[in-house]
Amino acid sequence: MNEALQTLMDRGFFQQCTDLEGLSKRMDEGPVTFYVGCDPTGPSLHIGHLVPEFALMHLRNYGHRGIALIGGGTARIGDPSGKIEMRKMLSYEQIDENVEKIRAQLDRIIGFDNKTALSDNNKLWLADLNYIDFLRDIGAHFSVNRMLTFEAYKKRMETGLTFIEFNYQLLQSFDFLKLLERHDCILQIGGDDQWGNIVAGVDLIRRKTGKESFGLTFPLVTRSDGKKMGKTEKGALFIDKELTPVFDFFQYWRNIDDADIAKFFKLFTFLPLEEIDAIIAGDVNKAKERLALEITTIIHGREEAETALAGAKAAFGGGGDKTALPTTELPKNLIEEGLGIIDLFFEAKLGGSKSDIRRLIDQGGAYYTDKDGQEQQCRDNKMLVNASFLDDDGELIIRAGKKKYMRLTFR
Repeated sequence: MNEALQTLMDRGFFQQCTDLEGLSKRMDEGPVTFYVGCDPTGPSLHIGHLVPEFALMHLRNYGHRGIALIGGGTARIGDPSGKIEMRKMLSYEQIDENVEKIRAQLDRIIGFDNKTALSDNNKLWLADLNYIDFLRDIGAHFSVNRMLTFEAYKKRMETGLTFIEFNYQLLQSFDFLKLLERHDCILQIGGDDQWGNIVAGVDLIRRKTGKESFGLTFPLVTRSDGKKMGKTEKGALFIDKELTPVFDFFQYWRNIDDADIAKFFKLFTFLPLEEIDAIIAGDVNKAKERLALEITTIIHGREEAETALAGAKAAFGGGGDKTALPTTELPKNLIEEGLGIIDLFFEAKLGGSKSDIRRLIDQGGAYYTDKDGQEQQCRDNKMLVNASFLDDDGELIIRAGKKKYMRLTFR
């Protein structure tokens, strides 16, 4: 087996391949150009989007050339794969803004040097496409009967598949063909929900050019509890720190289930497998802390990662720097006059409603840190919090449940 492919398999990046033996042989002969696509349907990538991007970086480390294709054209339609309903239509201006934001995120993580890694945008060849010519030249090579056998379309047929979405497979296949022409790209990689689209692209290239190309997919990553990886109480785990603060991003990994540690180390870090084995053989909490530090460093940089680590240590009573905790500033007069504990938690946005916070307190899930730095449980939902609760810096740390901390400052 080709060494790069074996690495993908060993680290959990392999589900199926159109021709594994042929691809292995071709990669043994020399570097290949490959691509992975993502549609800019929002202003930020979330962690689930990055599985193929981590695979891109692994392949690049073995000398292969990766293209991150941003779907500025295909986002105008929306991919039905993995969706039970049609995506919301975005304006062209919003899509263009998303493209720039996502390209900047990928550049920060991958580092586009236009040699070993580069980006492209399918808007360049899709935006002004002549539909009649496209149907004659590309559509003629697609069988509707075969398209309907693919899982993405079969699922949507149950809830309703629009004609605009039905075109998506043709456009993604056309992307593969264009990248072959533009960059000599012969391999497409992606999540397993893209299998039908990838196979269709390989088939189109064979029909149009007679050339051999390949497709490879990864398993769709879930947590040990069966839920989608990267889902939090607040929604997706975004790369944009304005949407998911770095501390929250760090804490997500710090609080994963024990059963997921090895999987996530292999997928979301570049540590050697032997080192990963040694880490997870030790203290489980230290392993989670190392995982959180490694992933946060890759996404946000070492300085931000260490700041988040310091905040986590402060929150959990192990020293650290409390200024790294999520912080809410409140008017000073509130604490001077005295504020009910329910109102305090509500102002800190540690509950969706005051009724939620009342239940949280009644169930023993609300805490505050006293002047001596000791955490105390809030037992009375009518408790009044005033300036006597503040530490020497005039601040107060509160907690909702096991994981949600807030540092309160008063100005």
